[in-house]
Amino acid sequence: MLLDDTFQRILLISFVVVLPIALYYRIKSQATREKLDRRQEGLFILATLRPVGLLLWVGIFAYTINPERMAWSAVPLPDGLRWSGVAVLGVAAALLLWTLHSLGPNLTDTVVTRQAHTLVTRGPYRWVRHPFYDSAGLMVLGVALMAANWFLMLGGLVFMILIVIRTRTEEDKLLARFGDSYRTYMMQTGRFLPHVSPGGVRSWPDTTP
Repeated sequence: MLLDDTFQRILLISFVVVLPIALYYRIKSQATREKLDRRQEGLFILATLRPVGLLLWVGIFAYTINPERMAWSAVPLPDGLRWSGVAVLGVAAALLLWTLHSLGPNLTDTVVTRQAHTLVTRGPYRWVRHPFYDSAGLMVLGVALMAANWFLMLGGLVFMILIVIRTRTEEDKLLARFGDSYRTYMMQTGRFLPHVSPGGVRSWPDTTP
């Protein structure tokens, strides 16, 4: 129980630090007030992704508020493995903030791009095309390990499977928008993990001035 109290405090501090920053970028990205057609995600994703995500967040916040509320789905894990979740959560938070900074006004919560959308290839996008989803997956994994909770593990797995399915549509939209530029970018980068070849890890050229 003392370990749960420690992890609860770590999660509270993490959310207090990260969520306001994420909210800032979210609000900033909507400054144009442009409406996005989420129906282009497809009926299956519309009916599953956000409900699963909501249940997952409810479980995470329930544990953060009071770990006993999620005791019904607890599983025995070694303390060392649970502490590794703290490191995973730290990596997830750093990657999320780096990704948000790199995306800037291009941030959306769907597969549709805004009229002023630009092809982002800086920051973590030099190596992978969807670092935002990587950070989400790492965050859920970190919290699930800390909480030693099968519901969060299962919910996170289902959520990421749905994300993987949605990225196919998302990349089709980006190909339609950016054409050969995005096709070349796809060849140079991995979807979720960097491309590794005998010559090393492939990346997009750094064009930062």
